[in-house]
Amino acid sequence: MASPRPLRDADLSRVEGVFTDVDGTLTTAHRMRSTTVRALERLSEAGLKLVLVTGRPAGWAEAWARTMPVEGVVAENGGLFFLRGSGGRLRKVYAESPRVRESNRRRLEAEVAAVLRQVPGARLSVDSAYTEVDLAVDYNEEARLGEQGAERIEALLRSRGVTAVRSSVHINCWLGRFDKRSAVRRFLKLAWGLRLEPGDQRFVYAGDSFNDAPMFGEFALSVGVANVRRVLERIDTPPAFITRAEEGRGFEELARAILAQRARRAPRRGVGA
Repeated sequence: MASPRPLRDADLSRVEGVFTDVDGTLTTAHRMRSTTVRALERLSEAGLKLVLVTGRPAGWAEAWARTMPVEGVVAENGGLFFLRGSGGRLRKVYAESPRVRESNRRRLEAEVAAVLRQVPGARLSVDSAYTEVDLAVDYNEEARLGEQGAERIEALLRSRGVTAVRSSVHINCWLGRFDKRSAVRRFLKLAWGLRLEPGDQRFVYAGDSFNDAPMFGEFALSVGVANVRRVLERIDTPPAFITRAEEGRGFEELARAILAQRARRAPRRGVGA
């Protein structure tokens, strides 16, 4: 497996949009720094399209879509997304039909409850109350289950036919044939009539954990913030590039690099032009 190259090796001069994970990528020690929010604002002000791609609930996603400088938010690991439509109105799109969602939700709640009874200290994340499609088991936000506890929960869930993938804080679990990658593909088509091409230089993805692996494989310009090193030996697909700094500071480093390279590529106007 190839190791990620330093971010300085990436050609970011043609980037038009940035898709980014949130926890551990935009956040620093579980909080969003003002400088990271400013980095998002600077990218937006420069004309780049921004989309958040997260395991967090639909409730969080709608708030972010309405209040942050983004074109949309993919939530619950691809179970649904919000996109900004004509007139700035939000459109909500699900991966599956209402009937399928209802059936899967009942079974998911039962399967997850059965697993939680087998692992002392295991519990749903506080914000699972605001989910619609998936559920999240807290292992590293308010709970402290450690690697062994997280791995046991993942194994138990998978043995019951539940998809279970870790972020930096939660074990996200769901039933259904979707993930971050499938949702982003659909988002690109519905929002802008686009699709990613092999070697596409128009879009960047930034992430840090296991549930970002499908996206690292999808984007030629995939970037891991430096804390991704903690999972590189176990992640299915590593990012192509890596920042020097961790978490939100790593994203700020990426934003600076994009803006600097785009500025150098912009045509210079001659005297008197």
